[in-house]
Parts: sequence; C-alpha cells; structure tokens
Amino acid sequence: MRNYATVTAAYWGFTLTDGALRMLVLLHFFQLGYSPFTLAFLFLLYEAAGVVANLIGGWLATRFGIARMLAVGLSAQVSGFLLLSAVSPSWGAALSVAWVVLAQGVCGVAKDLTKTASKSAIKITHDEARREGGESQLFRWVAFFTGSKNAMKGLGFFLGGLLLEALGFSGALWAMAAALLLVLAFVLLSLPPMMGKARASKSAKELFAKNAGVNLLAAARVFLFGARDVWFVVGLPVFLYASGWTFTMVGGFLAVWTIGYGIIQAAAPAVVRRSADGLSTEVPAARTWSLALALVPAILAAMMLGGVPRADLFVPIGLCVFGVLFAVNSSVHSYLVLAYAGSEKAAEDVGFYYAANAAGRFMGTLLSGLLYMAGGLVACLLGAAAMLVICWLVTLALPARQPQPA
Repeated sequence: MRNYATVTAAYWGFTLTDGALRMLVLLHFFQLGYSPFTLAFLFLLYEAAGVVANLIGGWLATRFGIARMLAVGLSAQVSGFLLLSAVSPSWGAALSVAWVVLAQGVCGVAKDLTKTASKSAIKITHDEARREGGESQLFRWVAFFTGSKNAMKGLGFFLGGLLLEALGFSGALWAMAAALLLVLAFVLLSLPPMMGKARASKSAKELFAKNAGVNLLAAARVFLFGARDVWFVVGLPVFLYASGWTFTMVGGFLAVWTIGYGIIQAAAPAVVRRSADGLSTEVPAARTWSLALALVPAILAAMMLGGVPRADLFVPIGLCVFGVLFAVNSSVHSYLVLAYAGSEKAAEDVGFYYAANAAGRFMGTLLSGLLYMAGGLVACLLGAAAMLVICWLVTLALPARQPQPA
C-alpha cells in the first residue's frame, strides 16, 4: 500500500502539470491566431511520441525497474517545459511551430513513460499483496488510480488557464518545472529502485507476442480514445469559443468534464458487477458500455443536422452523458488489461496496450482538426460515432477467460 500510495501521489503531480500544459498551449497559440488544424498539429508529435515511448518504456521498466522509469519520465517532462518556455514572440511562425512540436514530443514521451511505469506498479504491488494473503483489490485500485488521475488532469486544465493569466506562458512553465522537480525528489527517496525488475524480452518478436486479450484490448483502445479526442482536442473548444464562450468558460467546462469523468471512473467498481474469475462479467460489461457510448455522438450529430437551436448548450450537456459512459468504459478497459497481463512482464504488456492508447489519441487529434475544418463539430461527432462502433465490434471478440499466449 505504501508503494501504491507513492506512485499514485507522484502521478497526480505529473498529471496536474500535464493537464495545465494542454490548456497553456491550446489557449496561448489560439490567442496568437493559429488555425484549428495548426493547433491539432502542435499536439501530433506529443501523441505520436507516446506510441514509441510506451513500447520502449515497458521494456525498459522491466529491465531496469519501474521506479527508475518513473524518474526518467518526470525528468523528461521538466525538460519539455523548459524547451517550451524558450519560445519567443519574435520568432517566425514556422520556427515557432517546429519548436513547439519538438517540445511537445518530449512531453509526450514523458507522459507515456510515466503512465506505463505507474500502471505497471499497480499490477506489481497488487500481486505482492495477494501473495501475502490479501483479497483481490485490482479493479478498485485501478479505478481509483485512473479516476483520480483524470480528476487531477481536469484541475490541471483550470490551473493552466489560471497560470497563463497570472504568470504568462513562460512563467507558468517555469513554475510547473519547479513543482515537478519536487515530485521527482519524492519518487527517488520513496520507491525501491529495483521495483518491477524482471527478465525483459530479448527480441522484437517476443516483445510483441502478447496474449489474445491484450491484443484485442489494444485494438479496441485505439478506437475508444480516438473517439474521444476527435471532438475533445480541437473541435469542441473551437466550436464553443466561436459560439461566444470565453476562454475561461471553455477551459472551465473542459476542467469540470474531466474531473467528473475521473470521479465516475473511480466509482466504476460499484457500477460493474464483479465475477469470481475477474473476466466473465467484466468482458460483457465492456461490450455493453461500448455500444451505449456509440449512440451519444450519433444522436448529438443528428440533432445539430436537424437545426436544433442553442447547440452551444445542448452539445456540452450531451457530451457530459458521453463522459459518464466513457468513464465506465475506460475504467473497465484499464482493469481488463491488467487482468489479462502476466505478472512477470506486466510493464511490457501495459506498455504495449498504452502504445495503442497513444495511437488512438494521435488519430483522434489529427482528425479533430481535419474534420472540424471539413464539416465543423458535426463531422467530429460523426467520426466519434464511427470509431466507437468499431471499438464495440472488437470487444465482441474479447475472451471471457484467461487466454493462452498468442
């Protein structure tokens, strides 16, 4: 429990600054006149870097220990903040965009190294507790960790807007870098450096040889998170601002949405019926919640196409419903990957799964800018509905019992 609490607290600190970073970049560069597609482009390397970072991070965490990878992730985030703070208003647009994309890429590596290490630590500490005779708390631990993390990210959205107004772009980044250095010192002093160290895969073939459950969940995760980011990253904030909302109102809504989403995630074990084997009721739950989720953006898009008035009010309300369903869905998926993962190489399995998560965010981020320019928020919502149908179809193939390695 001590290690679980330490990892959770460290990831809270990281996630608070990561949420603030997203708002800082989005609001600062939108204020400078960047187009929706350019704003999406600023986040592309951030998301793309996560694919590689998760795969390599899982392998490195297995080989060198989870605590060391957590420290590397925190250090990389500090470096990314310092790089971003160097952007000057006197630079040309091309140089500014290239520099921000590069710095965002460093932050993307940092986020996914930290996430893979943190989620793997839960599996390791849970299995240690089970060997000591404790009851299985995996679903509850994962749900609380994931839900509280997203609540902190929502607070980070608000913090980003607040710091931007109070300290300016560079000042806000310096303050967050200083805070993360304190978190880094806390991790180095609190966690055993060899935690989670095991025999790592010796070849790419072995690294990618996951069991059927992990493979299918990874495929579903691509479309689940693509369906969120296709409207969340650029489409909704730009739509609301164009509809007359202020920056504070937009950032406040995204913060409240994310905090609420995190609270629902943490409560998911009370909503989803548990089974003795950990899979036989949880897998059907993943299918049901995916199908229900797909209906929400489709209905919202139909309402907008039908000309329902005050779309700037009913769309945010509808997306709050989306947030509730998405939170339970995401929590079930996050639990299932640890249920399917093997204990010896949990970090590699988790890294592979979250590489798929990063690929989904990359796809959603790119499409968020492209679809908004092509057809506004309606196109973003239709894209989300289509991706969620694919996610649901993939979950139909999930094994309801522990599969053999592929």
